[in-house]
Amino acid sequence: MDPLSVLREYAIRGELDRVVQSGDELRFGSEYAFPCSAVTAYRSKQGGFYTLDALLFFARHHHLKHTEYLQSARQYRLPTVTFPDRKPLLDYLLGRIASSDAVSFLPPPPSATVEEYRPDDPSIPLDEPPSSAPATAADEAAADLAPTAPVDYVAMIRALERPLKDREALLECRNRDFHAVLLASTKREEERQRLESQQRKDGLVAKTRLIGSDDHHRPVVAAYGGGGDDAADAAAPKPKIHLKGSKIGEGVPIILVPSAFQTLITIHNVKEFLEDGVFVPTDVKVKAMRGPKPDCVTVQKKLSRDRAVAAYEVRDKPSAFKPEDWDRVVAVFVLGKEWQFKDWPYKDHVEIFNKIIGFFVRFEDDSVESAKTVKQWNVKIISISKHKRHQDRAAALEVWDRLEEFMRSRSHN
Repeated sequence: MDPLSVLREYAIRGELDRVVQSGDELRFGSEYAFPCSAVTAYRSKQGGFYTLDALLFFARHHHLKHTEYLQSARQYRLPTVTFPDRKPLLDYLLGRIASSDAVSFLPPPPSATVEEYRPDDPSIPLDEPPSSAPATAADEAAADLAPTAPVDYVAMIRALERPLKDREALLECRNRDFHAVLLASTKREEERQRLESQQRKDGLVAKTRLIGSDDHHRPVVAAYGGGGDDAADAAAPKPKIHLKGSKIGEGVPIILVPSAFQTLITIHNVKEFLEDGVFVPTDVKVKAMRGPKPDCVTVQKKLSRDRAVAAYEVRDKPSAFKPEDWDRVVAVFVLGKEWQFKDWPYKDHVEIFNKIIGFFVRFEDDSVESAKTVKQWNVKIISISKHKRHQDRAAALEVWDRLEEFMRSRSHN
């Protein structure tokens, strides 16, 4: 009996645990024994025939992922089954299909001669071969053809080949670390944005003071991006902005962010998110940061072609606020914890989110439990992807749109 048929029979019966290796042989119970490297009749789609030890190992480990299976086979220095052959081979070995085009029962090469193993049988003399049935005409014809059947030596060689590297191993770069490149580029970008932020802040403060001396309401309109003809805007009376009975203080509006690192948006990465539409993890920004953490960051809307651009201050230390600072707070990125609002000049979160617009930024595949508390508040939940950075711009624009809508609605109160 050929080794492939024996292996298939044991696999169908679920008796592969009865196959044991003894030296260079694989013994199937007490019935058969074959060389471990015996070439079977199953041909790979790559052209070679699989050896018996390769098929047995695959049959025992087919439940593993292909990469895990390859690694495990290499540890035992065994030939492996290719990925395209996995399913059709498994279906044939487990009897899900009766036959396969990949099976080609050719006469085995001399190096893979099958030796049948039989237990001791006292009824058969050791010095006499067992009697056999008379040969039929078909047997004699097959015997005449056997010596002339070609042996595929190339297939035999390919069956014994073992891959040294897979596509994952080829991508590995030993003694190479690109973290330093990331840090260097991040530092340069941080320095550029810091200089730009300082220049914008200095110009904004000077402009606010100059306009404030002539028109008490003009800084509010400039800060919130009022449009229209400049001369008409200057001549027309400007409405005084209130937040549910509490006016917005003069100067630049304030956006609050949590100081805790377990939130996605912090004072470290808020500028990249709101101005550039790119989410950079806080830990990456902290590693690239030079000097102490800033107390204030100025952000402007750069993601649209609006003629007038709003400017906001972002802070994360409300405990240091003066009463007039609270009058300028218009938005807050929430952490999702009640203790974030401790010592705020409001009685509860209902009053907070009536006077201040709230945002909660989360990863889109986070569990619902992470936003369970936030869903009870009057805040806008903004979802971003963990890996698809091209989607960050849409999330940042949603924040700006909600904020500007909130500012317009309050200006009419």
